[in-house]
Amino acid sequence: MSEHGDSIVPFNPTDLRSGEPATKTDITVLSVDLRTEESLNEELRDIKKPYDGPKLLQDEHSLYQPRPPSLPKPMGLGMGGKNLSFDEKVRGRRLRNSQESLTDPGETGSSTDSLKDVASANGQSLASRRPHDLQHMEMPPFRIRTGSLSETDVSPRELCDPNKERMKPCRIILSPLQPTGTYPLLENSTASASLRTTNRIDRDCLDYGVVGRRGRSERLHRNLSDSRLLDTMVSDNTSVHSMKSTYSVLNPIRPRDVRNRSFLEGSVLGNGALLGAEELDRYFPERRLGIYIATWNMQGEKGLPYNLDDLLLPTDTDFAQDVYVIGVQEGCPDRREWEIRLQETLGPYYVMLYAAAHGVLYLTIFVRRDLIWFCSEVEHATVTTRIISQIKTKGAVGIGFTFFGTSFLFVTSHFTSGDSKVYERILDYNKIIEALALPRNLPDTNPYRSTSSDVTTRFDEVFWFGDFNFRLNKARGDVEAILNQGVGVDMSPLLQHDQLTKEMKEGSIFKGFQEASIHFPPTYKFDIGCDVYDTTTKQRTPSYTDRILYRNRQADDIRVVKYTSCSSIKTSDHRPVIGMFQVKLRPGRDNIPLGAGLFDRSLYLEGIRRRITRELKKREAVMKNQNNSTVCTIS
Repeated sequence: MSEHGDSIVPFNPTDLRSGEPATKTDITVLSVDLRTEESLNEELRDIKKPYDGPKLLQDEHSLYQPRPPSLPKPMGLGMGGKNLSFDEKVRGRRLRNSQESLTDPGETGSSTDSLKDVASANGQSLASRRPHDLQHMEMPPFRIRTGSLSETDVSPRELCDPNKERMKPCRIILSPLQPTGTYPLLENSTASASLRTTNRIDRDCLDYGVVGRRGRSERLHRNLSDSRLLDTMVSDNTSVHSMKSTYSVLNPIRPRDVRNRSFLEGSVLGNGALLGAEELDRYFPERRLGIYIATWNMQGEKGLPYNLDDLLLPTDTDFAQDVYVIGVQEGCPDRREWEIRLQETLGPYYVMLYAAAHGVLYLTIFVRRDLIWFCSEVEHATVTTRIISQIKTKGAVGIGFTFFGTSFLFVTSHFTSGDSKVYERILDYNKIIEALALPRNLPDTNPYRSTSSDVTTRFDEVFWFGDFNFRLNKARGDVEAILNQGVGVDMSPLLQHDQLTKEMKEGSIFKGFQEASIHFPPTYKFDIGCDVYDTTTKQRTPSYTDRILYRNRQADDIRVVKYTSCSSIKTSDHRPVIGMFQVKLRPGRDNIPLGAGLFDRSLYLEGIRRRITRELKKREAVMKNQNNSTVCTIS
């Protein structure tokens, strides 16, 4: 008997296979509890029971936590390098299960109480063990869930078999992930300029694609509010504070700048200027402005096309442009109705910057709402080339303004008609460039390259478009033979006989101007409502009368994106011609008189109201068709 009430008896194990007694070297003195054989058998039955978590959780007095017991270690790997009895292994398992419960956050029961119960029940035996033995009994904080006695029943004979090999449960430990590169440095200040630029977002026009930004591949097509943006941002206090800061949208202005400058004149390319390089790079990282130009001879028709989407918003383009310029010759009698229809088509993203007219010549300019603040005051001028006529059908109208530091001139004109009146058309051109009085109050961005006899030299970027009435000096039969070759036919044989191309090469008209390559059929003259060229008694030869030309002060300032005709609009004997361009921008000076964001508000509201009404009518028509539909059954 020991001092704790335990009896110490020599244990003489026998070989379970042969039944022979073991040698003295195999005898080990162990401390065994005084308990009956029935209690030992009950513990063995509990170990062999399958795992039943919910049932064990209901038993508050159970010493075992709802965990499947782990497979026992081989006899040769006992605690402290000694061979232990089966009873001590059961006690060790209790302690390990209790320690595992402490590290398991998913346990609903009281793992602390279980540990106390086990410690009180086995306090005498644990006190007699060495700390080195207890160190081997501890389990890692993460349990091994692969070993379970519920899958394979283990008998007591197998537990005592030292030669029985058992699979040791394994655990896969993944190595921590390492960053592939260094993280960018961020300032801790909430007024960081880099954070403000990164977190700034245009909630109204997020689907606008800035050309070249992020490789021109990442283009979003939905509007996001500030709250949704905060949800998707990285959990960074500095970024969140920057978004909530009052400086997240507008650039801060220092008091000394307010004292020293008026922000309207005096400072040339100063830091923080409204039209300076910093503001320009924020809106246009590549300093390119998208311009859409359309010219159309409407033939004075009162009835406008029902839908102008094909004219302004072709489906084969990825993004809408920044500026829309529409020039009309022989326009409809109701000019205001025409402008409302344009606003209705472009929608709430655009506002009408300016509109001018000369008789039946209309010129209208729309810009994006968020870009109107960088436009200068707008000026226009008109020239008449046919003085005798009371109705001004021939002549030109021009509009000029400055965007940031780049000056623009848009001219639409209608020259003298007639197959053989080439000289009269050249006279019309010369009169227009001399008489068009622009600019008046706007400063010349490059006065050293300007001449008083040519208005086109007084602007950085010039677009001239309209019905120039130049014809093809070729028989109609030969022209139709080339056109009937099929879709995608080469138009260069026709352009060799084009009057305008010939005169431009000789330098007698449109000096310094360029034209994109033409790959579309002639736009004049068609029978109204069809794709058949003139079938009247005059039998006019198909010709390229409608053109778009451009000129720039600096080489390669203007890039052609698209140049084609709109064949779906057939309400006139002319087909509209459209062109898309990318124009180089430069920083501006603070002495440029700004337009203060003025636009035609009444036109904007009327166009949006009609747009909403049109959408509502479409929905009502769809609902009506659904309600009138019936299901037919065949018996």
